[in-house]
Amino acid sequence: MSKIRHPELAPEGHRRIDWASRHMPVLQALAEKYGATRPFEGIKMAICIHLEAKTAYMVKVFRQCGAEVAVTGSNPLSTQDAIAAALADEGIEVFAWHGATAEEYNDHIRSTIATGPNLIIDDGADLIAMLHRERPDLLPQVRGAAEETTTGLKRLRAMAAEGVLAFPVIAVNDAYCKHLFDNRHGTGQSVWDGIMRTTNLLIAGKTVVVAGFGWCGRGVAARAAGLGAQVIVTETDPVRALEAAVEGYRVMPMLEAAPLGDIFITVTGCSGVIGAAHFERMKDGALLANAGHFDVEVDKKALSRMAEHCGQPRQNIDEYRLKDGRRLYLLAEGRLVNLAAGDGHPAEIMDLSFALQFLAMNYLREQGQPLPNQVLPLPAELDRRVASLKLEAMGVRIDSLTAEQENYTHSW
Repeated sequence: MSKIRHPELAPEGHRRIDWASRHMPVLQALAEKYGATRPFEGIKMAICIHLEAKTAYMVKVFRQCGAEVAVTGSNPLSTQDAIAAALADEGIEVFAWHGATAEEYNDHIRSTIATGPNLIIDDGADLIAMLHRERPDLLPQVRGAAEETTTGLKRLRAMAAEGVLAFPVIAVNDAYCKHLFDNRHGTGQSVWDGIMRTTNLLIAGKTVVVAGFGWCGRGVAARAAGLGAQVIVTETDPVRALEAAVEGYRVMPMLEAAPLGDIFITVTGCSGVIGAAHFERMKDGALLANAGHFDVEVDKKALSRMAEHCGQPRQNIDEYRLKDGRRLYLLAEGRLVNLAAGDGHPAEIMDLSFALQFLAMNYLREQGQPLPNQVLPLPAELDRRVASLKLEAMGVRIDSLTAEQENYTHSW
């Protein structure tokens, strides 16, 4: 039985899901292809992901294709109660509400696990980690899982290295379409959407400090430059730092960037990226935002210790007034700013990512021979299939290699 807060919001949720689905033609095509044969009939799925409209449409497609689905949120602030209500209204088991406490959040994941899944989609690996810790009795019935975040894959690879991962996990996050579109274009747009709607401030002319120049950091930096900001990149990887430098960004350590930045955005997947030593150097009015999966990149405990007064001038903005009078502003409690203070990636972007998830689940379902209990790449042909479906939906045609060209490319 579902655990939600506001069932009365179901009509609003249905409208939002319907709007998103109209802009997700790749998932529509997969629903049309597989809906008739219902290949997931008899399979239980557990999905732990940001619970908003695009996610809800993916859940509905799996159900249309026969799956019995239980869903929970992967972040307490990204869950939208109207979406949870709409899914529950359709008979889907939902365990989530906006603003859940840490105890409630864990209880929601626990309830989702208790449905006894055969396939899992995770975002950050919280569900998979809890399943291994608390319900080892359910592990034998799990055929496999898919993970769509860099942070989650780090955790899962650590589990595999220790020999405790009990089933194969497809690294959907590492698919080429995911890197190019979701991480770069999706994060790039949605992070600035969350910051701008939360602050209602101008970006042009400001100095933006982007911590981390992975695929997500590239997108955030590019959109900042496009909005007219001066961009500084901080990195620990020399190759990524070099790439940022030759793309025209200023590159320096965070301690040097701290007094220069007007807006700081962490996109590293690591902890303690911005801490007390940096807060001490920041200018009055600096904005702090995080686009990494967990709220550990900005040291909130240090910020609280240093603050003489805390307030909330606007929704999703916490003001920390330091003893010398400077004010630092933390957005969305240091959680994912694009989801905790926005609507996440555009529907057209999540259409690609969730199509990859759908095909990953179907791949795990179809495997006759057991796959190794490791983090495995998504087969490249599935990546290309999603790209082809998207091009078709856009009305874009491309060339094909002739037989002679195929022979040439495979000849030595």
